[in-house]
Amino acid sequence: MKSLLMILCWLFFASVSHAEEILTFNNGAERQLYQQLTAELRCPQCQNQNIADSNAVVAVDMREKTFQLIREGKSRQQILDYMVNRYGDFAHYQPPVNKLTLWLWVAPLVMLIALLLFGAYRRQAANNSQSSAASESLHTSSLDKAKDAELDKLIDRYRSKK
Repeated sequence: MKSLLMILCWLFFASVSHAEEILTFNNGAERQLYQQLTAELRCPQCQNQNIADSNAVVAVDMREKTFQLIREGKSRQQILDYMVNRYGDFAHYQPPVNKLTLWLWVAPLVMLIALLLFGAYRRQAANNSQSSAASESLHTSSLDKAKDAELDKLIDRYRSKK
């Protein structure tokens, strides 16, 4: 019974938190800018959601502040600068290239090059092992033929003694 009550409370609060925010814009350009910015800004609490999709308290505050700054006539860059100054580079999905974030931009390239080199090394090692196995099998087959001939001679000698 207690768990059923908890589930019902959770469903109620989840539906309340998912309620649509009613925002009035002066024109379509403001609405488009708001939608663009809320999709570009990352929720500091959720970390894998933008503020448009997150219902965390900080995301709601960021949406409200974005709306307020748009209504004040701030430009896209001014709003992004405000959010980055307040929440850090992490707040924007496209962090700037500087000495602290350089590894974010270089790491995928380094990883790709390392994987390509590793694949080439593995391919070369496989080719070398195949060629050495082939030459070894040729050498082994000639030795096997000599051993077979010797064995045949021994068998013939044994049979001739009977």
